[in-house]
Amino acid sequence: MFAIIQAAGWPIWPLLLASIISVALIIERLVALRRSKVVPTGLLQRAVGEFRAGANNDRMLEDLDRHSPLGRVLAAGLRNVGTTREVMKESIEEAGGAVTHELNRYLTTLGTIASISPLMGLFGTVVGMIEIFGSQAPGTGNPQQLAHGISVALYNTGFGIFIAIPSLIFWRHFRALVDGFVVEMEQQAIRLVEYMHGERK
Repeated sequence: MFAIIQAAGWPIWPLLLASIISVALIIERLVALRRSKVVPTGLLQRAVGEFRAGANNDRMLEDLDRHSPLGRVLAAGLRNVGTTREVMKESIEEAGGAVTHELNRYLTTLGTIASISPLMGLFGTVVGMIEIFGSQAPGTGNPQQLAHGISVALYNTGFGIFIAIPSLIFWRHFRALVDGFVVEMEQQAIRLVEYMHGERK
């Protein structure tokens, strides 16, 4: 592996840094965007039941707020349960906007790495080509310099594409996952408003 890095030349170092960041972000988002952590099953029914029981609603709302992103949205609605339907929906929308922003965290960075990795690989290719043509002075030929220039060009191109493909796949996967979670949270929030305003039982 170290021999490949040496053969690829100095342009490989930014690509290595991008690959480390990409892997770290993918692992972090895989952990953070688990369904059980974002939209736990049965949370709406449990929250409504505990709120109607009314033992200690302030403590329950604090726990719900810390529980999960869905819990934060539901807690915002339950805090405004005594207000009109419109006010309750507005508070839910505000909390939902903040939660959506948090769920999308780091995805822009991952998408940027997916986009610029081939460009960084292309930059390495250009550097390699410059080395090739710089070594071919009239009347002289240095096969080692030529081979090194070709190594720099091809390794950087290949590594840039190698980083971009999984980064793009996971970026699209996480975007779709977040969109699905947001739709699900919106549906649960609508059910909460209907439960609290007596339109559902």
